[in-house]
Amino acid sequence: MNVPAQPRIYHILHVDRLASVLADGHLWSDAMAQQRSSPGTVIGMSNIKERRLKVNRLASHPGLMVGDCVPFYFCPRSIMLFLIYQGNHPEMVYRGGQEPIIHLEADLRRTVAEADRIGRRWAFTLSNAGSRYFEDRADLGRLGEINWDAVAANRWSGNGIDGTVKEGKQAEFLVEESFPWHFVERIGVQSLTVYQQVSNLLAGAKHRPTLEILKDWYC
Repeated sequence: MNVPAQPRIYHILHVDRLASVLADGHLWSDAMAQQRSSPGTVIGMSNIKERRLKVNRLASHPGLMVGDCVPFYFCPRSIMLFLIYQGNHPEMVYRGGQEPIIHLEADLRRTVAEADRIGRRWAFTLSNAGSRYFEDRADLGRLGEINWDAVAANRWSGNGIDGTVKEGKQAEFLVEESFPWHFVERIGVQSLTVYQQVSNLLAGAKHRPTLEILKDWYC
């Protein structure tokens, strides 16, 4: 699969975090969220978040930690969402299922252009940036190094599935410190209940992305 002409990026979060995102006008990196004591349900694994904050550095930007960046996937229906759906991973405290999880979709190239304009560093990885080993790049000309077939796959393990698929699907885009809310172009939710919650929160917002029930973004 070739590099998409207009690559999209996706951030997932619990719906109860959306109010603070709207109030701040930004998504924050884990490092900034800790400093600000941002309210809402944390859905990641604490040990991996700690590694991203204190151990995992970006080779393309010496000194910049993964946890200093806002993370995105290159697809909806990520492996992290699947773990949330299963609800049985021993290192995951959150057990509330996937229904309250919302997807925020944005345009990769627009994000990079704005990050370059304001001097925010960015990078993409070829696999999970929370793992003990990963490769990262800060050159859009190297997007072809991402395994786009793996990114698009909805099966990443089992008979006949190469082990590289699971790694490739977890490729990430990272942008330093924060991500402007007005760059979010679409919000995907699983149910009418969450649709109504998000719609109510967006009612008073200056920027209101397209909101859709997108069940195929979920497990």
